[in-house]
Amino acid sequence: MSTPDPVIHQEKRLQIMAALCKLHSGGEIDFTKLRELVKATDGNLGAHLEALERAGHITISKSFEGKKPKTRAQATASGRRAFAGHVAFLRSIIEGDNP
Repeated sequence: MSTPDPVIHQEKRLQIMAALCKLHSGGEIDFTKLRELVKATDGNLGAHLEALERAGHITISKSFEGKKPKTRAQATASGRRAFAGHVAFLRSIIEGDNP
C-alpha cells in the first residue's frame, strides 16, 4: 500500500509538483508561469517552493536576464518518485484499495 507524502499532500504543493512532473526530466518552469498556473501570490508560492526544496523534491535556480532576476523550479528525481508514490496513494483511495 502506498502512503501519502506529507510535504506534497498540501494542495498548492501538489499542484506545483504536478506542473513540474508534467515536464520532461530536467525541464524547468519560470516562477511567474508557475504562479499563474497554481494561482498563488509571490509570497505564498515562494514559501511552498522553499518547503519542497527543503524536502529535496525540487531545485530552485536563480539567474538574471539583463537586469531582471529569473527564478526557475525543477523537479528532482527523488521528487518525481515521491510525486508518483503520492499519486499512487490517491489512486488507491479512488479505486477503493485503501480502507
